[in-house]
Amino acid sequence: MVRPFHIPVDPANPGAGRVGRIVRQVLALCDVDAEAELALVLRDFEARHWQTRNVFNQRYGQIEQALKLDGMQISPVKQQLIGAYFCHEYSYAAAALMNPSIVPHPDQSGLTEGSQRVILSLRAVGEGHISSIAFREGILSPGMHFELAPEPPFCTTAGAEPGDPAPNGAVQIHRQADSTISGTLIFPITAAQSSGVEDLRLVHFTHDNGQVEWIGTYTAYDGRSIRSEFLRTHDFRTFRMEAIEGTAARNKGMALFPRTIGGQYMMIGRQDGENLFLIKSDRIDHWDEGEILLTPHYPWEMVQIGNCGAPIELDEGWLLLTHGVGAMRKYSIGAVLLDKDDPSKIIGRTVQPLLSAADEDREGYVPNVVYTCGALLHGDLLFLPYGVADSSVAFAFVPIQTLLAAMAPD
Repeated sequence: MVRPFHIPVDPANPGAGRVGRIVRQVLALCDVDAEAELALVLRDFEARHWQTRNVFNQRYGQIEQALKLDGMQISPVKQQLIGAYFCHEYSYAAAALMNPSIVPHPDQSGLTEGSQRVILSLRAVGEGHISSIAFREGILSPGMHFELAPEPPFCTTAGAEPGDPAPNGAVQIHRQADSTISGTLIFPITAAQSSGVEDLRLVHFTHDNGQVEWIGTYTAYDGRSIRSEFLRTHDFRTFRMEAIEGTAARNKGMALFPRTIGGQYMMIGRQDGENLFLIKSDRIDHWDEGEILLTPHYPWEMVQIGNCGAPIELDEGWLLLTHGVGAMRKYSIGAVLLDKDDPSKIIGRTVQPLLSAADEDREGYVPNVVYTCGALLHGDLLFLPYGVADSSVAFAFVPIQTLLAAMAPD
């Protein structure tokens, strides 16, 4: 994909420095040389990216605003060439691909009975170890059948609206009009996200008034500190990214229940980096300390436990997928069943892991890790996408009754 290549501009003297020098040198080119240089850039990159000329024009607009060039007469060729100098090609998943979550797609039209269209979110890691959010669409058919939509040849970033973020750091971003969901990437935008947006846990949330919204919790990382934030959308075309208020937001791994319970919003989180907590709130945007729900018990989770996505509502209760860390920092996935009316009550938990790294799945960017940020109910099956050694994503189907039968009282 094409990303902005950022060089600092001094607001007090925007024409000085490297940015001003580059612009002046482009403007000094004769028209023939400018056309030749732009043709060379387009020869190398136009076929590799989506609407490359438009991207260059958009980037020029940002440089024009930063340097206050709006009063100057600059040819379209030189505008595109200036834009090209402040862009670069970025491989957003070159280092790692991992930690998927899954939700029903907003569009369920044209499917056979028992099928559902889905959206996967993925954590993609590229140059500089910067994490971004990628998406893939697919269809689950009756039984154990899953088909991913073809990967688009181009990827574009969801763009922010002009202007500074809101006082609480909230930003509104939009998918490119001609880009599919599978061809859209959400890259860090705010200062709090500058070193990555990590581990999106999506949930299909139903508000008390019946309104439906897709809400994801993720970790914003600025290279020094972390905080939990929300990604919210009604259509996967316009997204709102906003900070979560309250003391609980200082931790990662928060996962929202898909509806209120007893009039309260609820989250699962790991407040101390070791145990699982149940957090309650009267407001969806403010979360303070919770109560301990689950502590490490079995050998495969003795180092620490955490959640693996939003709880899933069953007739029997709330199914919560967990991850455990054991000897040699080996990650495994387990499950817990919580009471439907009072999720602070544990009905049962898996004694042995549901899934753990084995054989060739142990090898990768981070070895001995299987991890998910969310699964989906599909008929009488649990459909579980999971990351393998932070290097690929695999898929599993688990019969719900088999999973429940493997649980023991806590």
